[in-house]
Amino acid sequence: MSKTRLRPVFGRTPSCSLTHRLEERRNKIKALKLELSRKPDKPEDFISYEDSDSEEEPLSVQKEILNTSYNFVDYVRNREIWNTKMSSVASDYGSRHILTHEMFRETPISLGNMNKVFCSQWLSDRQVVFGTKCNKLMVYDVVTHKIDQIPSLLSKRDMLGSDQQCGIHSVQINPSRTLLATGARNTCDIAIYRLPTLDPVCVGENAHRDWVFDMCWLDDEFLVSGSRDTKMALWRITPDMLESKQEIPRHRHISAISVKDCRNSQKVRALTFNKRYEEIAALSLNGYIHIWNAETFKQKLSRKLPSSQENVCLAVQDSGLYAIGCRSYTLLLDCRTLQAVKKVSSRYSGCGIRSASFQGDVLTVGTGLGMLMFYDLKAGKYLESSINSSRTVVLKASKGFVFPDEEFIDNIQNIKYVPAIYTHCYDTSGTRLFTAGGPLPATLTGNYAGLWQ
Repeated sequence: MSKTRLRPVFGRTPSCSLTHRLEERRNKIKALKLELSRKPDKPEDFISYEDSDSEEEPLSVQKEILNTSYNFVDYVRNREIWNTKMSSVASDYGSRHILTHEMFRETPISLGNMNKVFCSQWLSDRQVVFGTKCNKLMVYDVVTHKIDQIPSLLSKRDMLGSDQQCGIHSVQINPSRTLLATGARNTCDIAIYRLPTLDPVCVGENAHRDWVFDMCWLDDEFLVSGSRDTKMALWRITPDMLESKQEIPRHRHISAISVKDCRNSQKVRALTFNKRYEEIAALSLNGYIHIWNAETFKQKLSRKLPSSQENVCLAVQDSGLYAIGCRSYTLLLDCRTLQAVKKVSSRYSGCGIRSASFQGDVLTVGTGLGMLMFYDLKAGKYLESSINSSRTVVLKASKGFVFPDEEFIDNIQNIKYVPAIYTHCYDTSGTRLFTAGGPLPATLTGNYAGLWQ
């Protein structure tokens, strides 16, 4: 929704100052309270109450409402005269409108014989970078539909003959969008590239003995990585590494400034940085969430989650709310207490939540059954279609491909299947969505990628 503060052209009040708007607002609030007061068949795990029983809003609030237009046309007109201080638009306005009006259409992307896309990020308004299980770092151009491979960076382990290529599980861009962090050729090491050229900067090595599953930037210089060896490493990419420019791009070899055990964890699976509370959240496969102080890089606490089955993805909202993808539901956690706020059922039994992200007040989840679902945090329910109010908004991915392995008969051709959505990401406008993944069974080889716009 857009908000534009209008000033009167003549008279004392602007054209949007109509008293019946206050009455309509009161009626909507009453209807919402009536709906919330109804007792559900199954009691909720978490119940909230209003701060005050007062029905009347203060005069200052009423005046603010009357002088504010929620018409998107007024927002566009105000933007044309560069008066941005008086207007704002919700970050999820575009994506919410497109989803509820069922305007998203998928363009399948052919990936050849690549195996399972695990991670992705938008580099710009026309390029998407993604990493695969077959250890390829690829860039897809949404305009020309070309796919280019970025060479993986070698660490000293590779030179000594230690070869662990088990996939690129994470790609992360720093806040200023000048650096890209991902996996090196050896899955136990990390690689840093310069943006937008994707020139190599450095390889971080010797911090982990097992695969690096996830990473998160704390700011433009500091990066945290988490591994299956239950350790977390803190890295620093200094400005002098970026200043040195050579005719032939070469990368440095750096070591972590701190490596610590994540206590009470088994295989660190996902990481995220909670900027509002200056803390790092780590998710481990034994069903724990671990909170670290981002300033001191010290573990503060760990909490056992209600479900210990397939906790594989973690996301954080700007307000600090955590979302954890489990086997049959998405768990919402209050970051202040780590108490479960709500268990959002996946609506499809046994599908498994494989990826999660926040776009404003809309939680997007990718499932193991090739579907994306959208949960409206404000309404407390899945996003409903404006065309048909009896159904919720669901995006169903196209059929990807799986390639026969030794267990299949030799003469069987490519088999159609339902892909798992291991990764999805919105562009900066929220009007385009990249989704990718592959077959859910670990023994199968295949891929899926699609662009929704």
